Amino acid sequence: MIPLNKRFIALLVSLLLGFVSVGCAAEQKPGDIIAERTKIVLDTLVKQRAAFSADSGKLDQFVQSELNTLFDREYSARLVLAMHSRGVDANKITAFADALINTLLRKYGAALLETDPSTDVKVLSETALRNGEMIRVATEVHRRGGAPIPVDYLFRQNNGEWKVFDVIVEGVSYVQTYRTQFDELLRRQTLDQVTDRLQQGQIDVKN
Repeated sequence: MIPLNKRFIALLVSLLLGFVSVGCAAEQKPGDIIAERTKIVLDTLVKQRAAFSADSGKLDQFVQSELNTLFDREYSARLVLAMHSRGVDANKITAFADALINTLLRKYGAALLETDPSTDVKVLSETALRNGEMIRVATEVHRRGGAPIPVDYLFRQNNGEWKVFDVIVEGVSYVQTYRTQFDELLRRQTLDQVTDRLQQGQIDVKN
């Protein structure tokens, strides 16, 4: 098993690769889109490495531009928050989701620039869930000099498009990892308070 910090760097890479790949019409297969699009993301990270290194804001902008339209942030955040999201306004859910993603980018964003250009993503299988309402795509991330990393993407349809709501790296779920951490915090504080602390960099998310 890869070290925890490396695992979540892999998670960020997987998030970016997967989310860039899934802004597609519902009739397109998510696995096919992942296979076609990952090279574009890797090429961008390599070609823009100098610019991204000189200005971290450009890297953040690149990542955010992809996540904003292709990641089902609200649905994913509601899964993370679980019972703490019941009856909560969508704007507050989105604010929490944005704060969590931004926290991960602050912590690991620069590590995206260390992505080896020879990295390759192989799609292994697609499994329909809930009568086809969701799809689980199993992939492996192949790195030079390292063992393949199993990464699964969970998709759902949102307004006629397939979007990712969870990424599972080496059996570790993005949703489940943060559900456990934030459940503890939200038993002591309100969602607004937790979101504000995330925005201020006062919560060290698990790695």
